[in-house]
Amino acid sequence: MTRRHFLRTTAAAAGALALPFSFAAGSSAPKYRRYNVTSEGGKKALASYAKGVEAMLRLPADHPQNWFRNAFIHLMDCPHGNWWFYVWHRGYVGYFEETIRNLSGDASFAMPYWDWTALPQIPDAMFDGVLTPESAAFIPYTRNLAVFTSFAKQPLLEYWNGLTHAQRAQLKARGYTDFTLLWNDVTGYSPQQDGGISGNIAYANPCGSRYLTRDNPKLDPKTAYDVSPFVIYTGLAPTNFYNKVNDLSFTSAKTPSHNSMASGANAFSVLEGLPHNKVHNCIGGVGPLDPGPYGNMTNFLSPVDPVFFLHHANMDRLWDVWTRKQKALHLPYLPTGQDLQTLSSEPFLFYVNGRGEYVGNSQAGEYLSTERFDYDYEPGFGELIVGPANGGPTKVAMTPIRGSVHQGTVSIGVPTEAIRSHLAAGPTSSLIAEVTLARPREGSLTREFDVIVGAPADVITVEADSPYYAGTVAFFGQMMSMPGMAGDATFSVPLPKTPEAFHTLGANATTAVNIRLVPAHGHGGKLPVLKSALVRGG
Repeated sequence: MTRRHFLRTTAAAAGALALPFSFAAGSSAPKYRRYNVTSEGGKKALASYAKGVEAMLRLPADHPQNWFRNAFIHLMDCPHGNWWFYVWHRGYVGYFEETIRNLSGDASFAMPYWDWTALPQIPDAMFDGVLTPESAAFIPYTRNLAVFTSFAKQPLLEYWNGLTHAQRAQLKARGYTDFTLLWNDVTGYSPQQDGGISGNIAYANPCGSRYLTRDNPKLDPKTAYDVSPFVIYTGLAPTNFYNKVNDLSFTSAKTPSHNSMASGANAFSVLEGLPHNKVHNCIGGVGPLDPGPYGNMTNFLSPVDPVFFLHHANMDRLWDVWTRKQKALHLPYLPTGQDLQTLSSEPFLFYVNGRGEYVGNSQAGEYLSTERFDYDYEPGFGELIVGPANGGPTKVAMTPIRGSVHQGTVSIGVPTEAIRSHLAAGPTSSLIAEVTLARPREGSLTREFDVIVGAPADVITVEADSPYYAGTVAFFGQMMSMPGMAGDATFSVPLPKTPEAFHTLGANATTAVNIRLVPAHGHGGKLPVLKSALVRGG
């Protein structure tokens, strides 16, 4: 199977698997349904969404439901790269959904989702009116950084000054020991360099708030690969909500709090590290616009772009698909024992509900189920795995094998039979590589790296249809004040199903598999510091 043929067949599979499939029976039907944005229900929801966005934009800057104040919740509090990623964003999207419901006057409103596996381009309606941050309705507040600062900074400082001791403690864990450090992430100012870093600016000028446009709406080929059925099914395959072995875990690393990084290498799950991060970066222009400034979606003020909530509704939908898969297979869908208590008791302190009230001390356990906001999803990609006979990709039985690093290449001796099984199995099974690399430093021009397998030494760039290409790992956002941001990161990446990637395959019991990382966009960026890699059966 050639790489081009594989991409074509997986794209076709995405369309076929987006057809409706029944949900697992529940005790009662949820009150709200989140529709695919392209369906009739999704189009109706978008009309209400636009009304709600308009209302939020008109609110005073110090109102908890003001559009930009709501986005600052994400900058001040959101977790990425840890096992609270899914549950925190479920609460965030859920309360935002209540706000739109109330301000739009649509009592049936539920946030539509963008199924980028089936539709690898921004939905056309998201370029209409206030559904794009380039809209004239945004310009009075975001015309330039000075205007945005005049509008948002003082009200945000007053809010900061009124925060509780518990909120201050969480912000301190996040690296925000004072308000100036938080505002530095808005402007991109680096105290270490005593100057601005364009790629770190969370603010985005309206004309550059999105890289993708109505005339150029498609995800680039590497992002389309990272959201392809092959990658998504790999991300849905784990049977543990959390496992310290990264590729066996549905979620990212366990950390001391949702506002702190893991000790040692921070481990991203497949779905967070590839589709989540890459879609954010693609919309914001990482790659074409290096070294920045980028659009809204690349940093922690990403909720300024209305497409953010459709993107995260789809991430939440995939969590729901995975949960229902686990239930159908009679497998645990949450941690057990002390791990469950630790996960559930984490306090979230910055949410604002649909009535414009600060929620106060809520805990992660409130959002481990969709029942808190009483919704379900119109079926989309991935539903075929929900059932006893559809437990996900075929496994390749193999104990993990760690390779040795030499001059930026990891060589791993993989059992030849495991590779043959990997190549012969269907397009949703895989061998998994765990790659650990040093995070890009402050001011780095490169946030994304292609994983290439079995390529000759003179291959220093690849396209998405290269037989050596295994996907792109992406770093979302730059918050250099956050402890651990200068550490290492681990990504799980499904190995390609192309014979060229395993060209030394022969009669020997083991075959050397070479793995390298290169800058994803061929701008001459510095090679990443590859610390280690291992391969195991997926």
